[in-house]
Amino acid sequence: MASRFFPIVLLVTAAAASACGGGGERAREVRGTARAEVAGIGYTSDQLAQALLTGAPGYRRAGEPDSGEYGSLKAIQNAARLQREATLDKPRCGTDRPGGTVAGDVPAALVSFTGSAGQTATETLMGMSAADAEKQVNARVPSGCLRFRTKIGSNWAEHRVVEAPKGEIGEGSRTVGVSTTSGGARSRTWYVVFRGRHYLATVTVFGPAVTREDAERLAREARAQAERVLP
Repeated sequence: MASRFFPIVLLVTAAAASACGGGGERAREVRGTARAEVAGIGYTSDQLAQALLTGAPGYRRAGEPDSGEYGSLKAIQNAARLQREATLDKPRCGTDRPGGTVAGDVPAALVSFTGSAGQTATETLMGMSAADAEKQVNARVPSGCLRFRTKIGSNWAEHRVVEAPKGEIGEGSRTVGVSTTSGGARSRTWYVVFRGRHYLATVTVFGPAVTREDAERLAREARAQAERVLP
């Protein structure tokens, strides 16, 4: 992945992914713990970390998984920081979240991969009740936010969002794609949000030529891995 696009994909995930948008200010308040647990549900972040993908065809893992409270994860904190630093031409697109945000203190685990063609992939698992997870899956990007622009530093980028009908990965899923243009460079982001028994998962792929099929295939692999490991 070109380094110039890394802040953009984090921002797009935070701004356009209404259902799993980074915890915002609360991300700075929580304290990390590898044993974070949802009361009455039982999955700790340790268990979620064990249920992450360990590999995927065409990808290699980029560093060790991160686990703890959602808002304490480094990638989530980076996304929240970039969202605060960025300018959006439609400010409400950075705050409207019809499904609500993910609370900063839910147990979570995250792992990232790099691909042979320069693409990246990230999987996040979050302990969550069925009702809360369903809200995330049912969320939709506001119609006025299907096209927007962002500015980080002096660089503007244009984004176009497409959203598929509700899918059937896991116990329900949603798939969203974002195409990004910055200067003469173009890239794509696809992410899938799906729910399982007492957890919510997101799978994001990013690169110049990634597809919806790439994201949904990886999401199905993530679902199968989680079902094998989680009790």
